[in-house]
Amino acid sequence: MSLGPLDIVLIILGISVLVIVHESGHYLAARAFKMRVLRYSIGFGPTLFKYQPKGSPTVFQVAAIPFLAYVQIAGMNPHEDVDPDDPELFGNKSVLARIVTIAAGPFANYLCASLIVFAIGLAGWPQRWLTLLTPDDPRAEPAAPAEPMTVGTVLDDGVAVAAGVQVGDVFYEANGRPIRNVNDLIEVTAARGGQETVYGIEREGERFTVTMTPALGDDGVGRIGVGAVPPEPVYVAFDVGEAARTAITFPWKLTVVQLEGIAKMVKDADTSQLGGPVAMGKMIGHAAQSGPTDFFAVLALLSTALGLFNLLPLPALDGGRLTFLGFEVITRRRPNERFEAVVHMVGIVFLLCVLVLVTFRDIFG
Repeated sequence: MSLGPLDIVLIILGISVLVIVHESGHYLAARAFKMRVLRYSIGFGPTLFKYQPKGSPTVFQVAAIPFLAYVQIAGMNPHEDVDPDDPELFGNKSVLARIVTIAAGPFANYLCASLIVFAIGLAGWPQRWLTLLTPDDPRAEPAAPAEPMTVGTVLDDGVAVAAGVQVGDVFYEANGRPIRNVNDLIEVTAARGGQETVYGIEREGERFTVTMTPALGDDGVGRIGVGAVPPEPVYVAFDVGEAARTAITFPWKLTVVQLEGIAKMVKDADTSQLGGPVAMGKMIGHAAQSGPTDFFAVLALLSTALGLFNLLPLPALDGGRLTFLGFEVITRRRPNERFEAVVHMVGIVFLLCVLVLVTFRDIFG
């Protein structure tokens, strides 16, 4: 499924919105505690536009590469010289103020996800998403396969394309058995791997037969390389109370799933499921092609993932900074500033290396 210019725009917009929401959480919390915010940047690289309100210490800017954003709070970096008499510096605020300011970014992502889930709940969730939202809900039952069995896709390297099967063809029979839907076709074909099989096909009102030998996969299942036209999507709308409950529980449920995935990745030493900005972009782009509901649903999923990722206790992330603040709460003394600065610098280098490797794999892997 190729991505067009509009899809590319939606990918950039989607990723930008997620990081803007995150940094806005930091910004609003910092201002609430009367910290001095020096810069709020959307994107990085050369500055395209900047504005500093009269009497404000904050420069708001838009940079050339819109995939990231950052907020520069005075006195936040451990290596900065901190004037102990300056009440607007991050380092001179209470530990509670600093914890809230750091945690506000991930919290904003979770809040954003909840608001999106609430709005979609009122508008109507695609039925296939209900399995993730409310798996015990009888409305989450998958829709019956479309009838008749109309071909929606033909794989380029499959048996069917070599036999001349085309998109729009209707399978009405296989190995002498009537075919009503894709499940019937799968059942017959799966058992016929490596065996010549006669298929009845209808095309533009005319019926004919095609003999194909389903390819036998390593799993012992026969396949001919066609997909059915998907059924019309079914949308399930929630009432206000149900939408609100789902908005609260969805990020939590998704976080549990993601933590289980991280634990399995570490246990199996398998990073194949780890994706970077390119993988995120593909998810957003393909969701956009499926419609606005899927687009916003994927944004809710990614916003939750971004919030969780930043809470991981890794150097340079919000979770790493919260770990040092937790040390301060427990010991009632601040960690060595030089040591903290080195830890975060090493963390930045490590994360950038991982980002480059994952991006390379997403593009060329």
